[in-house]
Amino acid sequence: MRSAGNRYTSGNAVTLLRNGAEFFPALVEAFAAAEREIWLETYIFADDAAGRRIASALVAAAARGVAVRVLVDGWGARHYLTPRLERRLVAGGVELRKYRPEVAPWQFRSHRLRRLHRKLCHVDRRIAFVGGINVIDDRNTPGHTPPRVDFAVCARGRIVGPIVQTMQRVWAIAAVTQLHGSDVPLFADEPPTAAAGTQTAKFTIRDNLRHRRDIERAYLAGLRTARDEITIANAYFFPGMRFRQALIRAASRGVRVTLLLQARVEYRLLHWASRALYGQLLEAGVVIQEYYRSFLHAKVAVVDSRWATVGSSNIDPYSLLMAREANVFVRDAVFAQQLGSELRAMIAEGAAPVAAEGWAQRSRAATALSWIAYGIVRIALGALRYGGDEWWRGPGPAGPVQFDEEG
Repeated sequence: MRSAGNRYTSGNAVTLLRNGAEFFPALVEAFAAAEREIWLETYIFADDAAGRRIASALVAAAARGVAVRVLVDGWGARHYLTPRLERRLVAGGVELRKYRPEVAPWQFRSHRLRRLHRKLCHVDRRIAFVGGINVIDDRNTPGHTPPRVDFAVCARGRIVGPIVQTMQRVWAIAAVTQLHGSDVPLFADEPPTAAAGTQTAKFTIRDNLRHRRDIERAYLAGLRTARDEITIANAYFFPGMRFRQALIRAASRGVRVTLLLQARVEYRLLHWASRALYGQLLEAGVVIQEYYRSFLHAKVAVVDSRWATVGSSNIDPYSLLMAREANVFVRDAVFAQQLGSELRAMIAEGAAPVAAEGWAQRSRAATALSWIAYGIVRIALGALRYGGDEWWRGPGPAGPVQFDEEG
């Protein structure tokens, strides 16, 4: 199985898309221009205004004779894809499958945490979309009016080939494991794609076989080469030891390291557990900004206004150890500066800094809550046999973690 995935190639055109307000119209436009095939992967496909809009565009393409394949995660489908919308897609000619549909709580196994968290699409093998935006309305969050913040990219060029290949493979895996017939080969070669721009980029996945650490390694490579500035915006931030060491070492070299993290509480356990890491990072000179204006769902980073990533992978055990994820890494000053400007605007307009002095003087109850949550998460990882020493060697309440040779 030949593939050029996970290595940088020239000849790409990568365009940044912010939120569903830009992402969904771009998808609909691409679907309307489709001539042969549309492939869509998403964790969530909701029966709301955004989901019904995308469903209508897919059904319209299928009516023109376009082959339309949609793969949704079994857990996401269980909670968001209604039987009504599912029937509409299937009746309209869309071939719909679910990845790991077995989600019954009384049959729980740790391997069922290996969900399809990627958000991918390609149309006619000429244009692709990669990012963190699910097929769900930006305001589909009870009690919150401002739209959640997330990013995706529209890509053309050589980077499209490995995207097509991985989508074929996961579709075929879903067919084989569910005993369905499929005309999609399990080990297809990467299709040839022509150059379409001047940007250098690579497409990187995380799975539970040959690409288990590829996204994390790509991040670490960017952090280790940083000279001036690192800005990371991430919804769920609970990094392992190597990632924390890379951030601390960058700060010790004089790099301005800024983390834009979630202020609003969505998953309480992970929220409080991640805050147990704040003290170590703040002490090392890392700036932490908490975004409060709306829900932060982004998974992006910029280094030195020359390197950037957009994708589905959070920096937490679920994304880095369990789920199928996909990111695009771009080496292009124009793209990196555009994403960097977006992040700076978010910080200026809707974030508050976490002061190192105030953090050190926070209440005993808040400190205890963070460390109890941190301990529960680490024990859970051990019980599920995920993470190993990487997540067990935490910062400890007393101060910085000791560096090792791999850091």
